[in-house]
Amino acid sequence: MGFSHGLSVVVPVYRSERTLRTLVARISASLGNQDYEIILVDDASGDGTWREISAISIGNTRVKGLRLGRNSGQHSALLAGVRVARFATIITLDDDLQNPPEEISKLLAVLTADIDVVYGVSTTIKQNFHRRLGSKVARKFFASMLGFSSAVSMSSFRVFRTELRNGFDSSLGPNISLDALLTWSTSRFAVAEVSHDDRAEGTSHYTFRKLVRFMMDMATGYSTLPLRMATAIGFTTIMFGLLLFVFVAGRPLIYGGAVPGFPLLACSITIFSGVQILLLGVLGEYIGRMHFRVMNKPTYMIAEMTIDATTELSN
Repeated sequence: MGFSHGLSVVVPVYRSERTLRTLVARISASLGNQDYEIILVDDASGDGTWREISAISIGNTRVKGLRLGRNSGQHSALLAGVRVARFATIITLDDDLQNPPEEISKLLAVLTADIDVVYGVSTTIKQNFHRRLGSKVARKFFASMLGFSSAVSMSSFRVFRTELRNGFDSSLGPNISLDALLTWSTSRFAVAEVSHDDRAEGTSHYTFRKLVRFMMDMATGYSTLPLRMATAIGFTTIMFGLLLFVFVAGRPLIYGGAVPGFPLLACSITIFSGVQILLLGVLGEYIGRMHFRVMNKPTYMIAEMTIDATTELSN
């Protein structure tokens, strides 16, 4: 399938009604006279965000709006926008203006013929310490999980070729990662250094709890590493149990005295019970994802679109 030459800018939106007009204006100014479209995906914000998107799309035919029926997460919202993009190159960025739209040209300059995906990275991140630490740990975890060393440079500010979506056009189930999906289609990644500004308004909705949940979803959704770790933990526990048995049975034979009683027994039971529950939890995560796949639970559900977006989908 061929795509029209131009740029599709996909922005997942959540409770950002007061900054959307500024965001659209800055994106439009940075792209100038190029052929482009701006796809704003409202992830079931629940406030006036959708009304604002609808109003902007009426005054600007380059702006398309999608509203998801329920909150599905940033990456699911991104996927919804990626799947309706009609131009050959897709740009993604956040709605909080921490990714300056004026830096898009730097990413496009690195997207050469032998590169398929470019991430915008910055040496100075305008986030609090806990958020920076959490993001860094998540990226390193992602890199080791996928065996993809460049994952440490991943960010929400990306440019990639629209044709890559052909590699993940089937039903994917809930809790997906766009970055993991892109690794299904290509291994040609690059980075470009960009600025990172202060958040325009409000605070981040991406809490530490959501970050941990995202890491668990990625681990069980795109890797067998947790299962291998579970095997290693099981083997280590067996060895520990054998050593404990040798200690319990051998010490009285060598030094005399009674076999250690309740304290040692209680400790060993606690350790083995904890390991068993941990392993059951790992297996439960995989079984849960299989359950949702069998149910054919959608990654997202589009509840409403602007007129222009509906027209594009019908073509």
